[in-house]
Amino acid sequence: MSGLRERWRLKAMRAIQECALDLFDERGFAAVTIEEIAAAAEVSPSSVYRYFGTKEGIVVADEFDRMSPEALKDLLDPGDPIGSLLRAVRAYESAPEGTSGSEDVAEGPQAEKSPWRRVRYFFAEPSVRVAVCANLDRASQRIAPLIAATSELTETQARVTTNALVFGYFAALEQWYLDGGSRPIADYVEEGLRPLRSVWPSSDHEHPA
Repeated sequence: MSGLRERWRLKAMRAIQECALDLFDERGFAAVTIEEIAAAAEVSPSSVYRYFGTKEGIVVADEFDRMSPEALKDLLDPGDPIGSLLRAVRAYESAPEGTSGSEDVAEGPQAEKSPWRRVRYFFAEPSVRVAVCANLDRASQRIAPLIAATSELTETQARVTTNALVFGYFAALEQWYLDGGSRPIADYVEEGLRPLRSVWPSSDHEHPA
């Protein structure tokens, strides 16, 4: 029963997020209220607050935030975190049309319906960028102990390199956005994180020099 409730909750959260993005795209992020999002999604405002906390939280929420420690361990190979990240990005980009894509984030109907469309709010709205950075910081705090426990890195080295990995991904994402989303995000992630490969040599097998 708990698994069914969780699936229902995730479905409801995705529906609210899509309604919110539709409104943001139509009227602008600042012009839309939580109450209007709730009305569009046919839920109560208290449900939106319970699921996301803030309007910024609606934009930045993703599956990683809700991932259990066990699921995180399955996703992340501590010996090859760069490869793990690239595989996750590629899987998202190669999902069936309508659920993912690397369409132009700046304009066009396909971009409007791409899950990546929320990315532009990361960089166009200062309050959303702050929320994203807070999420990235929490992600780094979850990942660093896994890397420290299963590698030859010290705790300090694991913390520093994990921050470089997580915020390096964010920087690669921003460059993708600034370039208009014309190439796959994975290309930017692979290129941007290339200097970190020497930290995790097993990442080298993914893209030989």
